[in-house]
Amino acid sequence: MTTESTAAGVIGTGNRALTMSTLSFTVCFAVWTIFSIIGVQIKQDLGLNDTQFGLLVGTPILTGSLIRLILGIWTDQYGGRFVFTAVMVAAAIATWLLSYADSYATFLLAALGVGIAGGSFAVGIAYVSRWYPKEKQGTALGIFGMGNVGAAVTKFLAPFVMVAFGWEEVARLWAVALLLMAVAFYVLTEEDPSVRARRQRRLPPVPLMAQLSPLRHLQVWRFSIYYFFVFGAFVALALWLPRYYVGVYGLDIVSAGMLGAAYSIPGSIFRALGGFLSDKYGARRVMYWTFIASVICTFFLSYPATDYVVHGIEGPIAFTITLGFVPFTVLTFILGFFMSLGKAAVYKHIPVYYPDRVGSVGGIVGLIGGLGGFVLPIAFGAMNDLTGVWTSCFMLLFALVATALVWMHFTIRHLERREIPAFRGPKDLPELAGAPPPGAMPTKGAAR
Repeated sequence: MTTESTAAGVIGTGNRALTMSTLSFTVCFAVWTIFSIIGVQIKQDLGLNDTQFGLLVGTPILTGSLIRLILGIWTDQYGGRFVFTAVMVAAAIATWLLSYADSYATFLLAALGVGIAGGSFAVGIAYVSRWYPKEKQGTALGIFGMGNVGAAVTKFLAPFVMVAFGWEEVARLWAVALLLMAVAFYVLTEEDPSVRARRQRRLPPVPLMAQLSPLRHLQVWRFSIYYFFVFGAFVALALWLPRYYVGVYGLDIVSAGMLGAAYSIPGSIFRALGGFLSDKYGARRVMYWTFIASVICTFFLSYPATDYVVHGIEGPIAFTITLGFVPFTVLTFILGFFMSLGKAAVYKHIPVYYPDRVGSVGGIVGLIGGLGGFVLPIAFGAMNDLTGVWTSCFMLLFALVATALVWMHFTIRHLERREIPAFRGPKDLPELAGAPPPGAMPTKGAAR
């Protein structure tokens, strides 16, 4: 067999792994965000307040976030094919059992199990990255990240199923779909080359503490904060927007679900574009685009409907400033688009700086980002209860992204002023200048 045919075979297997991983992640994400739709009905049935509703929809996000680190490590140690399949089977069982919940406590317990589906992201990132060279990893991981569109799948389909058959049937159908996807993934994929080579050489997996060693670098935690906004806030809004449309604009749950999907779709599909742009122009530049556009969008979205009275020459002049239904939908669409670019850009960094620790580093970044999807819906509900202002959720997001933008900019300026060889020339990513990355571990001073 020639070298060319061997390489072609590896590429073909890698593309199949990418396709199946993306489809699996789509189904997992649809399950992970199931409470964005059925939670609205459960809220009415149980008479929950907004804080309790925020906790309910955020609980699966908590589980899916916390387990990402260990799932990423297990993927590096035991291979993505086995770990991804096991995650889907476990989540399918928990989702089926959700249909038997009958109290707030049992719903929260079931939601913890459903959240296992969210851990699939860390598995897929580590698994997919093994099949592609560095110059193509941004695009490949961006395509995989398109699985976020599963949130839109739930928003499109679940309302119709729920209206016709009840929320219990939504849980059962989503569980069956996830189980079937697990079987298809295991049958149609293979172990990644690095795991297969290690097993052929009978080498032991990398120890846990060695996997965790990159976490001592501040750079990893800076990436995590970026992901807290671009992914965590995306998930939070995907969960919260149907409730927002119902409460602010008086829509029914089906219409609210459709419009929530209008936010979710660009926030998912265009992630592949974000990966391509990160490969072409540099991940750091894409992060600047993301944060600046998000600051602008969240500023306008955060402005509450306000009545003004101006004391004019001929008497009081009253007028109202409010964000109408159409401008609101357009702004959320734009916000979701730039979030999708940022999600791909954050993960473009990881295989470059930590090529042998993608699972652990990607796991901790995904963990922190996923926690945003848990914390923020609760914060949104609490701010509604405390302030009585619907747009308070966007006020919080404005403060968050503005902080991330300032931190990123001043960190970059600080690094540029220091004479570090890795940061001479193009300031996006080292491989764009044709130079090798600074190694698996950043040099002292670079990991900031």
